[in-house]
Amino acid sequence: VSPLKSEIRRFACFSDVSVLASFRGTVQHGLPLEIGDTVQILEKCEGIIYIHLKSADIKNKGQFETVIPNEDSVITEMTSTLRDWGSMWKQLYVRNEGDLFHRLWHVMNEILDLRRQVLVGHLTLDRMRDVKQHITARLDWGNEQLGLDLVPRRDFGMVDPDEISVTELYRLMEHRHRKKETPVPASTHHLFVQAKSLMSTNLGEELEVFFSIYDGREGRPLSERFFVRLNKNGVPKSPERQCTLFVDLGSSDLRKDVYVVAHIIRIGRMGAGEKKNVCSVQYRRPFGCAVVSIADLLTADSKDDHLLKVYACNTESEWYQIHENIIRKANARYNLSGSNTGLSVSLQLLHGDVEQLRREFMVLFSRGVSVTKKLGFSDIIMPGEMRNDLYITLEKGEFEKGGKSVARNVEITMYALDIDGQILKGQVAAGSGEPGADEYHSFVLYHNNSPRWAEQIKLPIPVDMFRGSHVRFEFRHCSTKDKGEKKLFGFSFVPLMQEDGRTLPDGTHELIVHKCEENTNLQDSARYLKLPCSKGNLPGNNQAVKGNKESFWITSFLCSTKLTQNGDMLDLLKWRAHPERIGDCLSKLKEIDGSEIVKFLQDTLDTLFGILDEGAQRYGLKVFDSLVHIINLLQDSKFQHFKPVMDTYIESHFAGALSYRDLIKVLKWYVDRIIEAEHQEHIRQVLKATEYIFKYIIQSRRLFSLATGGQNEEEFRCCIHELFMSIRFFLSQESSGPGPMNQTQVVFLQTFPAVYSELLKLFSVREVATFVRETLGSLPATLHSDCPLEAVKLQCIAKTVESQLYINPESRCILLPVVLRLLQVHMQEQRDLVMCAHILTSMLSLLKKDDSPLLEEVDLIVDSLLGVLLRTILEITNRPQPAGNTLRLQYQDVTGEFVACLLALLRQMSDKHYQKLLQCFTSKDDLRDFLLQIFTVFRILIRPEMFPKDWTVMRLVTNNVIITTVLYLSDALRKNYLNEKFDYKVWDSYFYLAVIFINQPCLQLESFSSSKRKKVLEKYGDMRVMMGCEIFSMWQNLGEHKLNFIPAMIGPFLEVTLVPQPDLRNVMIPIFHDMMDWEQRRSGNFKQVEAKLIDKLDSLMSEGKGDETYRELFNSILLKKIERETWRESGISLIATVTRLMERLLDYRDCMKLGEVDGKKIGCTVSLLNFYKTELNKEEMYIRYIHKLYDLHLKAQNYTEASYTLLLYDELLEWSERPLREFLNYPMQTEWQRKEYLHLTIIQNFDRGKCWENGILLCRELADQYESYYDYRNLSKMRMMEASLYDKIMDQQRLEPEFFRIGFYGKKFPFFLRNKEFVCRGHDYERLEAFQQRMLNEFPHAIAMQHANQPDQTIYQADAQYLQIYAVSPIPESQDVLQRDGVPDNIKSFYKVNHIWKFRYDRPFHKGTKDKENEFKSLWVERTTLTLVQSLPGISRWFEVEKRELVEVSPLENAIEVIENKNLQLRTLITQCQARQMQNINPLTMCLNGVIDAAVNGGLARYQEAFFVKDYIVNHPEDGDKIGRLRELMFEQAHILEFGLAVHEKFVPQDMRPLHKKLVDQFHLMKSSLGIQEFPAYVRASPIHFTNGSPRTCRNSVPNILSPEGARLVARRSPLTYPAVNRYSSSSLSSQASNEVSNITGQSESSDEVFNMQPSPSTSSLSSNHSASPNVTSSAPSSARGSPQLLDKHKHSRDNACLSPRDRPCSAIYPNPLDSTQRMIPHQIGDSTLPRSDPNIATPDKGKTPTLFISLTAPTGSKTFPAASAERLCDPAGHAAVILMENPAPPFTPSPTECHSAGLVSNSPVLSGSYSSGISSLSRCSVSEASGTEGPPMLASSGSDELTTRRENKTPPPYSVYERTNPRRPVPLPHSLSIPPPTEPPALPPKPHQLRIANKLDSDPRRLEQPPRPRPLPRKVSQL
Repeated sequence: VSPLKSEIRRFACFSDVSVLASFRGTVQHGLPLEIGDTVQILEKCEGIIYIHLKSADIKNKGQFETVIPNEDSVITEMTSTLRDWGSMWKQLYVRNEGDLFHRLWHVMNEILDLRRQVLVGHLTLDRMRDVKQHITARLDWGNEQLGLDLVPRRDFGMVDPDEISVTELYRLMEHRHRKKETPVPASTHHLFVQAKSLMSTNLGEELEVFFSIYDGREGRPLSERFFVRLNKNGVPKSPERQCTLFVDLGSSDLRKDVYVVAHIIRIGRMGAGEKKNVCSVQYRRPFGCAVVSIADLLTADSKDDHLLKVYACNTESEWYQIHENIIRKANARYNLSGSNTGLSVSLQLLHGDVEQLRREFMVLFSRGVSVTKKLGFSDIIMPGEMRNDLYITLEKGEFEKGGKSVARNVEITMYALDIDGQILKGQVAAGSGEPGADEYHSFVLYHNNSPRWAEQIKLPIPVDMFRGSHVRFEFRHCSTKDKGEKKLFGFSFVPLMQEDGRTLPDGTHELIVHKCEENTNLQDSARYLKLPCSKGNLPGNNQAVKGNKESFWITSFLCSTKLTQNGDMLDLLKWRAHPERIGDCLSKLKEIDGSEIVKFLQDTLDTLFGILDEGAQRYGLKVFDSLVHIINLLQDSKFQHFKPVMDTYIESHFAGALSYRDLIKVLKWYVDRIIEAEHQEHIRQVLKATEYIFKYIIQSRRLFSLATGGQNEEEFRCCIHELFMSIRFFLSQESSGPGPMNQTQVVFLQTFPAVYSELLKLFSVREVATFVRETLGSLPATLHSDCPLEAVKLQCIAKTVESQLYINPESRCILLPVVLRLLQVHMQEQRDLVMCAHILTSMLSLLKKDDSPLLEEVDLIVDSLLGVLLRTILEITNRPQPAGNTLRLQYQDVTGEFVACLLALLRQMSDKHYQKLLQCFTSKDDLRDFLLQIFTVFRILIRPEMFPKDWTVMRLVTNNVIITTVLYLSDALRKNYLNEKFDYKVWDSYFYLAVIFINQPCLQLESFSSSKRKKVLEKYGDMRVMMGCEIFSMWQNLGEHKLNFIPAMIGPFLEVTLVPQPDLRNVMIPIFHDMMDWEQRRSGNFKQVEAKLIDKLDSLMSEGKGDETYRELFNSILLKKIERETWRESGISLIATVTRLMERLLDYRDCMKLGEVDGKKIGCTVSLLNFYKTELNKEEMYIRYIHKLYDLHLKAQNYTEASYTLLLYDELLEWSERPLREFLNYPMQTEWQRKEYLHLTIIQNFDRGKCWENGILLCRELADQYESYYDYRNLSKMRMMEASLYDKIMDQQRLEPEFFRIGFYGKKFPFFLRNKEFVCRGHDYERLEAFQQRMLNEFPHAIAMQHANQPDQTIYQADAQYLQIYAVSPIPESQDVLQRDGVPDNIKSFYKVNHIWKFRYDRPFHKGTKDKENEFKSLWVERTTLTLVQSLPGISRWFEVEKRELVEVSPLENAIEVIENKNLQLRTLITQCQARQMQNINPLTMCLNGVIDAAVNGGLARYQEAFFVKDYIVNHPEDGDKIGRLRELMFEQAHILEFGLAVHEKFVPQDMRPLHKKLVDQFHLMKSSLGIQEFPAYVRASPIHFTNGSPRTCRNSVPNILSPEGARLVARRSPLTYPAVNRYSSSSLSSQASNEVSNITGQSESSDEVFNMQPSPSTSSLSSNHSASPNVTSSAPSSARGSPQLLDKHKHSRDNACLSPRDRPCSAIYPNPLDSTQRMIPHQIGDSTLPRSDPNIATPDKGKTPTLFISLTAPTGSKTFPAASAERLCDPAGHAAVILMENPAPPFTPSPTECHSAGLVSNSPVLSGSYSSGISSLSRCSVSEASGTEGPPMLASSGSDELTTRRENKTPPPYSVYERTNPRRPVPLPHSLSIPPPTEPPALPPKPHQLRIANKLDSDPRRLEQPPRPRPLPRKVSQL
């Protein structure tokens, strides 16, 4: 096996196969293996085995057996964990989580390396423990980072939940969780210091730096000094001695007023400024001091280097307190030693045990770190700690001048000498960091006879050398003369130990300075040791020494674990030398410091028991009290670690075999005095020491028994029984309240459990248990709730349960009733629940699974605590959690512990326990209450917040216990609460529990990794299926009671069936059939079932539940179930409805998962919204999805669509005062208020979407409401808003969108798109290519079809996605606005692309034989008209095609359309040029060039060859009119070109003149090719006059054209709808025409719309590529995103109500209202739905044919005649083409600036022109007058005044805008057609609101003309 693969061992059995890596098992009988798999070897074959084999255990033998290798559990866990991490680690890379990816990679490699070390097995036990600890820490870190489960462990190994109790499992989980959450704070702290350098500009001498920790509050040092030597450059001399660790700092030392102080001493000349080489002697002189607070290290990054400022004294005499001055900031006493002087140090606080720190911070401790100890002992004194340090501080001195004129420079030399006067080598230490020296030299203060040093020196003298040793101080004067000599002038000394063995006392000592000369011999110490050393203990007669004025002060401090300064302690230890002082010594023991006692603990105890043995009668009580004092001293936290020392003494050194009698006797004496004693403080001290007193009693008795062979056993037992009788008697005493007695009882109970283990050494288990039971039973039964004894009783019980006594089953049966009784009382009263939970947890931790001896105990616990435990859990989970963090944690802890206890108890219960439990309920009500309680508790346990989210192990155990219990309790439910005893509440609680059990997240195995899922299934199976089967079984038992749960349980059961578990679905779905059946029996239908299913499906599927498999399964199972039912048909209908809803909901959910808002999301929402509206009639869901769709549109900035969407809800509301409840984001308000809010919101969005016309309608409606309520303030605002919208229509530009037809083919599309075609409204500036790319981005797997043909069934049924996209042209409905004179383009542009229901697409093809020389002969067009289900724009940007209509256009009709479109384009460009709307003339130039050039090169000639030849006319006699029409259009085009050239000549730039000349020449060639010499009369009469300077809509139309057979619809109408009024009749561009063209000015009030003139496929030979102007062909979509069709009440009225009277044109459609006889009769000609032009060409007149009018002008007045009144128009087939409409339009006020358009009168003898031309030759001015030809008489008599005026004013020709200035004369209708005016005008209404409704009906004639659209939903909005 390769080295890498061997890391994860596998075992299998193969013959002659070498497994070197993962084996896929592709060979015959191959077993696929992954690295790390465990394989059980069932049979071993012959042959060579290449695989490592190891032993394993088999668990769960059978189908789901588990193989567990016999190896360390840590290795097994590493193997499985690394495999899980491997797959997740790759996903981190995919998700681009680089940081975690790399960290996890390093941790995985580290774990593999550690695993290799464990597998090798060469580690020591300690090292193995460290490695395992490291491994588990890494595993836990990785699991936490990856969101995996918390693993319960014990001793680094995983724990099997089945092997331990649930309470123990909970404790392990809680311990690991708490450890992860809150690390335990360390109680010991250490400061790491590294001296790096001193930076200064004036160095040059060596330096000494002394660091120490100083307490600013108490004004004393807390530690020794750390000593570092620096060289002349300011860096340490010895790099290995620059670091130290200040150890044993307590938490109280980490405060702001504790400082690190550094004193710096220089080594050199006396004065810093002296010349070099003046003196060779070096002195220690003060240099500076630096201070930093320890608190600064807690806040800043303590690993950073610190640069400390160095300060110097202003006066040398202040040096001893310079650090205090710096701390106090006494600035006058110090200053900076230099501007650039600083001490660089590294400071770092460390926490915890020093040995642990050495392992964790190996880098720090690798540099040779010295340890600097604390002065005195640490907060905790450890036994065995050896220390013997004497600290002497040189304080100050008082010296005489010595005959000198100036003060001395005093230096002290200090020596430590032994008993023989020899200097102790290396025992004088200036500080840690440097080795000890033989002597110490103080620093020198210049000329100071009263120097103060405050230098601390440590003398670590061994204990055995202390006796007889002394310290000598020599004083010398340091001369500053040339020699620099030091002269001795005195000395002092002090002995270190007194004669009685006491050491030098701590404190300050004033020493005598003995004078001497330089040559005095001090080597013989015996000579001066006889002299007095201190002034404090001089004899009174020594006046000579007392008169000495020179003194020297030192302070000493001893820190020793072996030596003492206390004389009383020494007297006690030497009691045999002074027997008479024993009583005093025992009495003084309590006054001795505790640290002195623990130093000599064993010696002290030997002394006490020695005294007791020899003088029990006399000293027994005092010895007992002294023993109690020492025992209680060890309870102090400072000395608690000495308890093991006392335990060792008792076990190994104690020899008082007779002491037990006296100890029992004195203890009983104290207990008997408790009741009578007034002051019980001392007695409490005795009882507090009960544990160790019993230890001495028992050990003494054991020693006595060993010595005597067990004599006096009965006497001993009798004494113990009597002692316990006294104890029980004092415990049984009751007190009225908290008093001294209670306090004493509390003290005893606190120490009593510690006695059990001692009693067990001499008494049997049953005897000790009896002692405990009787003692605890003697306590008062009823106590006050505030009595402290209550809590202590529980604590005593807790310690009892945790003791060895309780673990023994024999004693447990004796103690259990006492424990249960106490627990029951407390839990019932809800007191001390934390302690109760703790006790119960400890009790139940002893219950292991399948432990038969515990059955009786389980019975007892169940009887006593199960009910109260359930009530307690209910109580604490329902009570509000406390606010504080600590209390909340405590609350969570106690809840979890009680839950764990309940689970542990239930898991131990067997069949017998359940039977007994259920039998103990005497009544059905009690059983019912119990079942309701336990079901409620189970629901609480399932809550996600019950355990932390990574406690999956605990949750699985919980669920396993729940389902086991439910299976037992379901029998009781069936037996007791069915038939006549049926109880709905219990059954409902049961079903509710089962449903939430199945749906809880921790059981959804599909979300687990494969390995985790496998483990769960092996251990527990799929508990969801088990519970589902139980639900089905219980449901079947209900019988007729099922009706009680219909429809209540439909939603919960539906939620269960949505769980993606096939077996569970198969079990649960048939329940719905059962529900349908029972509901059918009860009410004859199952509408309730349907309604509930639909309501719940939406909410559940929106949460992500359900899938396509579920939909199919639901459909198939239920259809199969209802096959034989009588109600089969209605059942199939319900199932189909629900299935279709699922399809839509699944599509909706899938779409919503996408990131950005796209058409798919919106389309899916529209589909679902319509489904709720039309099929389900679910108003509330419908409204909810309206708002979801609204939000999507807003997010996508589809403001128009958003408005139409919100309008759906608005239409459901009325203007009423009904109150509406709070709904979605709407507050509680009236219906009127909500509708008002909706109106305002919709208007705002219409404004943002530039759909101002729709906003105006809503403004009007809202204004009516304000007016009806006299709310003039808001009415004013609304009118101003309406006015602003009108302004925006006229002032702002709107882009026209393009429309695209898109087909979705193939089964891979969502249901709402599959095999359907839609028309989509494009975005701004979006062309076909961009739209196609957007669709392909939304459907990345789709294939774009490259043709426009309808797909076949192969495409429909393909398992793929096909998109078919092409552009289509809209067919506007509002032709009346588009064809009306004088309507500005800004207005028309709205109606061209809004409210569009129909779209068109043309496909050219050749029918029959194609003529290669002239393709026009066979060029047909296939015209497809698409009708949508809703108009665009609407609530979506796309709508489905509802109907397709296909017609074929013949070659002749196609030619007519082509020329019509080109003529229209020419007219538009000429008009724009005339009106100066074009920035340059290039578009017109290009168009003229394209038409003329194509015509010259054979364009129009091709049509002549194709259709004007004799053969065609003979073969197609039915096309005679069409041929005539084509001829007229050709001549008309030539005339338009002629006029266009005239206009072009006026505006063409100079550089384009040659091109213009070429165009004129080519135009003459074109006329010649057409055979035109002079234009016919109809062309001459109406060349190209544009009324008012701009083209106007024509009032006539070509009649319907039907083929003779009538089989093919080819009806056409020319898009050339402009009237040609005042036409020229000249055949060429005459001078007159040129002059008139020269007078053209840009006075047109409004230009016509710009049309899309995309070339049709059939126009390729008619124009060059440059014939289409960019301005003309611009088809940029409008920025208004479109808006859906408004309802009828919002539409524009046919009388053009959107225009004010001032803007309405005065024409035949709008007669002068001044003449009451004038009326308008509209006539609609032709089919209003006929397609008009190429699908990709936007033309101005698609849709309905405009009404035809004929206007005649006479001298006496004008009358308007309908065209059909002269002669009925018929097509060649004889079909009527004129329809007389009955209802006339109301009159309008004419505009003084508009002229009239005249229509065509067919075959009129008085009119020049022709019907077939479609162009009128009538106008107000005479044609003959303008052209020189004779005109009709009626037109000739138009008046000479008018003509004269026109000539005098140089009036432009009739195609100019002249007529704007002439008011229109009334033109009355003939009497037969006139409509009588109303007899009197309507009266003004007295109040606006009275006629509000009537006004609406009267002012909106559309209500009579158009049927209203049906309302989308029946009204039921009172709640919404």
